[in-house]
Amino acid sequence: MEGEKINYEMKYSPMLVVLTIAGSDSIGGAGIQADIKALASMGIHGASVITAVTSQNTRGVEAIHPMPADQIRSQLDAILKDAKISAAKTGMLYSAEIAEAVAAAVSKRGFPVVVDPVLAAGVGDSLHSKNLLVALKRDIIPMAAVVTPNVPEAEALAGMRIRSKKDRSMACEALASMGAKAVLLKGGHLRGAMAIDTLYLGGEIEELSSPRIEERGHGGGCVLASYIAGYLAMGKDVRGAAIAAKRRIFDAIMLNYAVGKGLRIVNPLGPADKEILRYRVLKDLKDAVSKLESVLPASWVPEVGINFAFALPGARDTDEVCGIEGRIASISGRLAHGGCFEFGASKHVATIVLTAMKYDNAMRSAVNVRYSENSIVALRRAGMRIGSFDRSEEPKRRKTMEWGTAKVIEEMGFVPDVVFDRGGIGKEPMIRILGKDPAEVVKKVRLALDRAVMP
Repeated sequence: MEGEKINYEMKYSPMLVVLTIAGSDSIGGAGIQADIKALASMGIHGASVITAVTSQNTRGVEAIHPMPADQIRSQLDAILKDAKISAAKTGMLYSAEIAEAVAAAVSKRGFPVVVDPVLAAGVGDSLHSKNLLVALKRDIIPMAAVVTPNVPEAEALAGMRIRSKKDRSMACEALASMGAKAVLLKGGHLRGAMAIDTLYLGGEIEELSSPRIEERGHGGGCVLASYIAGYLAMGKDVRGAAIAAKRRIFDAIMLNYAVGKGLRIVNPLGPADKEILRYRVLKDLKDAVSKLESVLPASWVPEVGINFAFALPGARDTDEVCGIEGRIASISGRLAHGGCFEFGASKHVATIVLTAMKYDNAMRSAVNVRYSENSIVALRRAGMRIGSFDRSEEPKRRKTMEWGTAKVIEEMGFVPDVVFDRGGIGKEPMIRILGKDPAEVVKKVRLALDRAVMP
């Protein structure tokens, strides 16, 4: 109203601030750009000190323009005298002069520092001058709450080759002897079905493993170090931060994307995007269940009922797979589901989906229906690729759905449209129809129904 002073000021709690000290990547996939996005995905404000401006893309580094040391000191001074920093990370420092300036300003500030000892870009091009290694050992690593080298970086710093588990332990001990409170030696450059990172903390070695993703990505090291710094800022200890960050980086790598003609970009926002997708996954599954209930005859409903599952991209456990809390059953000849749609609701069908995704990340949905020879014939007539397993061959201490699905996929060399078994003692025979999403699964069901001979 006229003449009335309106106070628009609102009081908010201060946001966590993490400081990243690194180079600028002109293609936006690594360095400062990746760090800021990674921290933002965690609800953290990223303050930044740029150490160098690179001219690079997804195929290579074309030029490096290091910042003058006095400009780096100026950036640090401006930030540190104003904001409360809860944690920091260092990335590309390029030269001994820059490393010395950073250490002088940061080493006694009291907040944890994650040191990513960047020596080369993801494409392999060097990102450091010849005198950096000495400065990293002398000035930067001693202030690290945790240092996160990859294998080539650890080899350069420790002065040894790393091939075995013993080598990894020795390299970690060498880096810790330089003053780092903890070491997370990343295992991406090593071979094996699992990506094994080695955590050295308090004189103890612990291996942190996850399924290996063969595709290389641009920016993974920067993003991981930023995630660790973010979790340290939130109050986690080093071990907890490393474990949480490793889980988060798996999703970021799985959800990578292309912007150029070279390496794909690790997606620092991927874990946050994945959470946003929960509603979409639930809604798509709910819509598909409604369609399935309207077309599927009661004769296709097994005694145990039907469950239908749809997983988030990159899902690794049943809590990331949406299913029906109850099941779809036939009530007076009409199909209806008896529970809510929930993540973690379907263990059996979710396990089938998770197993299929280990071989083909795109195959994120499945439904179970009653087994009959007529149904198998109809599915074959519809052009489905079909595989089966025998429950009597199941090894001890193995879960049937995981073992049987994996056995079929490995024998066929791909994820089929249909996996079935003829049951066993106390076990009902069952057909499972798989697809990229629930709509595709329903489409396959309808194709089979069009070719089925109804009783």
